Formats: sequence, structure tokens, C-alpha cells
Amino acid sequence: MSKYLVTGGAGYVGSVVAAHLLEAGHQVTVLDDLSTGFREGVPAGAEFVEGRIQETGSVLDGSFDGVLHFAASSQVGESVTDPEKYWRNNVAGSLELVSAMRAAGVRKLVFSSTAATYGEPEAVPIAETARTAPTNTYGATKLAVDHLITSEAVAHGLAAVSLRYFNVAGAYGAYGERHDPESHLIPLVFQAALGQRPHIAVYGDDYPTPDGTCIRDYIHVADLAEAHLLALDAAKPGEHLICNLGNGSGFSVREVIESVKRVTGREIPVQVAGRRAGDPAVLVASAARAHEALGWTPRRPSLDDIVADAWKFTLEKNGR
Repeated sequence: MSKYLVTGGAGYVGSVVAAHLLEAGHQVTVLDDLSTGFREGVPAGAEFVEGRIQETGSVLDGSFDGVLHFAASSQVGESVTDPEKYWRNNVAGSLELVSAMRAAGVRKLVFSSTAATYGEPEAVPIAETARTAPTNTYGATKLAVDHLITSEAVAHGLAAVSLRYFNVAGAYGAYGERHDPESHLIPLVFQAALGQRPHIAVYGDDYPTPDGTCIRDYIHVADLAEAHLLALDAAKPGEHLICNLGNGSGFSVREVIESVKRVTGREIPVQVAGRRAGDPAVLVASAARAHEALGWTPRRPSLDDIVADAWKFTLEKNGR
């Protein structure tokens, strides 16, 4: 049994990973300021400390075996209009975290990174060797933290793994998406199915894809969580491993809407709007490195299964 600190463990992915750690028999402490997370998202059995990542030094000590770092500001649009918040929270906060880890002698880190570090892809599927050219401040700050971690591994022997997510979806029992405001496609389609919004907007239907709508790589949040536990085992002192996490195949916006219709049995009002600036036609991951280095393969690749788990969570959240 090991002891881990999970920063941002009251959020969507952090809470699912914390639950998996507990189920594996580990001790878990969650550090979260609840600015975007939810107290009910902290799994039973985890110690909860309300605080910011800049306060990690008051929590960490030599009894911890590692840190899983999810705490970050993550709204792409906001990152463009309020970049200072993102550099302060994501980069300066991560520097404080890494410094606190070094001071406490905690030498293992798994970092929640993102496909936004790549920007507009030159080729798909996207491999870790692809050029990194973020198109927004959010992606730029996550890439900066990746560079910070590499420096820490080289200079001070940190054992680190960064996991670059593509589109995370689904739910794991009582743990699912509670974003406010919501910006992810599947929960937005659910809102249209529940009558909480008049329609779902499809931004562009003239892309060079089979049905004209954007294609994205969706991965079940439970598969994502399993990768984090494997990353803890794979982390090696003095090395910083970077792995993409995705299904390796994509689903279009219209395919997602059709899946929600099948799962819910409800009609989904759709309204086609113009393209959004900077939306690539296709974003799909190559997860070959994660398979080779972590021994990870997604076990829940079906879009309908991903949607069904998320729908069950949404109904329970809405008291239905």
C-alpha cells in the first residue's frame, strides 16, 4: 500500500482517479480549493484538505509516495481572455508543487496534461513526437509545466509521467462531469435531451470528414484513471515520460448526437452554426507509446458505453 496526494481530486478526472487509488488499497489525500471541484466528488475514504496547490508544502511530508497533479484552470476560452489567471494557477502553482515535493523528498509525479499542447495537428493520428504549438493560453501553460517537469527530472531525479488527454467522457459510478459552465459536447447534448437547452449547436457541417462535422477522440474516464495507476508503476527516477491517452479512433459530432439519441431514446434538437475559429477537422491520438510503456489499452472503447455511463450519472445528478 502506498500513500498519494491528489491535487484537484474533487474535480471530474481527479475524483475518478482518487476512487481507483482507494479501490487498489492505497491511502489518498485530496487537495482541492473547490473553485471548480465539488466536495461530494471527493471519494469516501480519502482525506480531504481544502486549499490551493500553492499550499502543497503544508500538506506534503516524507510519508507520501507520490503526487498525482490535476489541479488547474482549464477553460480554453477563459484562458485567452484572462491569461494571467492561467499562468499564475497552472504554471506558478505547479512550480510551487514541484518545489514542495523536492523539499519533502517525494520523488514521483503523474501530471494531467492535454492534447491542447499540440495545437493544429500537421498529421493524424497525433504521436508524442508531433510538433507542440498550442493555439491558446491553456495549452501553452500545460506545455510549460511539461517543460518544468522535464527540468526537474533531469536536475533533481524526479520520476515523472505526463499524460496528454484527448476528449475525456463517461462516468464512474457516483463520479462524473459537473462543470459549470459546461463546455463538453456529451453533457451539452444531454442538456438538450433533458430540455435544459433549446437545441445543441453543431459548429460547422462542411469539414472534410465523412459527415462534414469535426471528429474527436473520446476516451472513457475509467480507462483514463487506469492509465494513471499504471503510470505510477512506470515512473523512473530522472526520467520524464510523456504519453498520449486516447482510443486511437474518432467520432464525429453527429455520431455523438446519434449515440445520445440511441442511449436516451430522446430526440435531440440540432442547429447548425458556423465554424469556430481554430477548430481542426480531426483530432485523434496515437496511444502506441502508452500501450508500450505503460501496458495500457482502453477497455471501454464503445461510444455508446461511454455515453450510457455518463447518462446514468446525469440522471442521478438531476434526481431522475
